[in-house]
Amino acid sequence: SYYTHRVIEDPEWSLATVPHLTELCLQHIVHNFEKNPILDCLLPEHQRKVLDRLSTGLPLAVTANLISDEDYWKRCCTDRWQVCDISNYGDSWKRMFFERHLENVLKCFIPNTTDPNQVLELIPLCKDYVWKLEVDQFLPPVKVDQKEERDDVSDTGSDFGLGEVSVHHYDLGDLITALPHLEELHLTYGVKDCGMNFEWNLFNFTHQDCCNLAVAVKMCHNLKVFKLTRSKVDDDKSRLLVRNLLDHPCLVELNLSHNLIRDKGARAVGKLISRSRLETLDLCNNQIRHLGAQALAQALAENSTLTSLNLRLNCVEDEGGEAIGRALLTNTTLKSIHLGSNNLSEPTATLFSQVLAQNTTLTSINFSCNHLGLDGGKQLLDGLADNKALTEFDLRLAEVGQETEYLIHQIVWANREAARLGSLQHPPTKPL
Repeated sequence: SYYTHRVIEDPEWSLATVPHLTELCLQHIVHNFEKNPILDCLLPEHQRKVLDRLSTGLPLAVTANLISDEDYWKRCCTDRWQVCDISNYGDSWKRMFFERHLENVLKCFIPNTTDPNQVLELIPLCKDYVWKLEVDQFLPPVKVDQKEERDDVSDTGSDFGLGEVSVHHYDLGDLITALPHLEELHLTYGVKDCGMNFEWNLFNFTHQDCCNLAVAVKMCHNLKVFKLTRSKVDDDKSRLLVRNLLDHPCLVELNLSHNLIRDKGARAVGKLISRSRLETLDLCNNQIRHLGAQALAQALAENSTLTSLNLRLNCVEDEGGEAIGRALLTNTTLKSIHLGSNNLSEPTATLFSQVLAQNTTLTSINFSCNHLGLDGGKQLLDGLADNKALTEFDLRLAEVGQETEYLIHQIVWANREAARLGSLQHPPTKPL
């Protein structure tokens, strides 16, 4: 007789499909983490498994002060934003997440509509991780009914739509004074992507906004960098801001570029130069003329901390340019000055030829887009004859003549090469 022996097996049967009890416990912890966040009491290898599986959408009230793992916060960042460069955030993913998250909340905040607690409740969660805030949009309140709006306009006499009283923006005071590590604040009061809904009142930096901001910045004692750009800051507002920044203990960089500052505002900034530790000052694209430049020059002559001054796109003319040149005959601190597009001509070039011959601190000068002329260019070339310090000299569109510009470039290039070789032979020592 013939017998056939057959063994029938389930090809999908495997004891491995039954999870270990440890794995089941970890799954339970992950699934219930929002209600019962268990992490610190786990073994390191189990913590790693939990962190790798946690959702990046968990409430910040649960994760902010409990999770410090950088890999988790990296997932939170990359899941939310396409471009993530942690070099701008102290190489910390957690810092990046909280700074950008807070910035987004502020950019979307609508006064009288958004609940202020959305910001206030974030403070205890993010205060230990925010060093810098860059907010390039502040939304105004939602417009009222059209008829009511017309009545308001007729009452206030505004030429731009709503009266100023109705367009105050979010007051940063409670927030930035509660951030103990805040060192940089970059602000622009305006609306991005407003499209067909454009109105001038969307870009008003009101007097009340300025008062609120000035008081807040004064109380922010660790602030090192303050930038308020493209916000229609005029003389009155700049004077108010400066009044609150006098004798600030930490401020080293101030940027008020692309605003409406005139001579009175420049005089106020001159006082700030004399009574602060400012190292970098940017007043590019304002409306400063020779009186304002003379006030800045007077402060510059006595200053011993400022290393960079940008006055590009003003109109200081030769009276202002000569005043600044005379200040640089005695100043021994400034390294970089930008006077491009200031309607300067030969008299300024003549005085700066003396600066080039005497000043050993300046390493960068920008005279682009002026009218220095051929004789002015020759004066600058003569002043550079024995100068070994200047490594950057921008004379594009300054009308100094092609040959003169080439000869000046050769001298500056030789200075730059000498400085490079010197740095190779004597590298800076690292602090212990």
